[in-house]
Amino acid sequence: MSTVNRLLSAKGRKVFTVSRKATVFEAISNMDACDVGSLVVLEDARPCGMLTERDYVRRVALAGRSSKTTLVEEIMSTEIEFVDPETDLEACMAMMSRRHIRHLPVVEEGRLVGLLSMGDIVKHLVRERESTIQNLTDYIQGRA
Repeated sequence: MSTVNRLLSAKGRKVFTVSRKATVFEAISNMDACDVGSLVVLEDARPCGMLTERDYVRRVALAGRSSKTTLVEEIMSTEIEFVDPETDLEACMAMMSRRHIRHLPVVEEGRLVGLLSMGDIVKHLVRERESTIQNLTDYIQGRA
């Protein structure tokens, strides 16, 4: 079974973050500059929420609010799930599907060490299964 740690070793551990006291405009500008669709929201260097493009669209754009005066803490999602590096990827995928979430912060000893998306997990599991199939095919055909 693949773990979060194994995926992060392949993907990298870079996580884009924003302070809960930043303006939504600053956060969205950061998302654009980093070419990402979500940011982990921090308070005192600890994750306290997530901000996604969907949060912006629903809680600022469609609500007629100004991104330059609205703070991240006013629109961020606060009920977030965390996993540790030893969590099984199948368990992560099940949790994300059950909770209808697309991003999963990885925390170790209270410190943010990575971020997984549903796409990251699916790609990793597909590659892993393709490798297993190729290995089995090689074995059956006597190429192992």
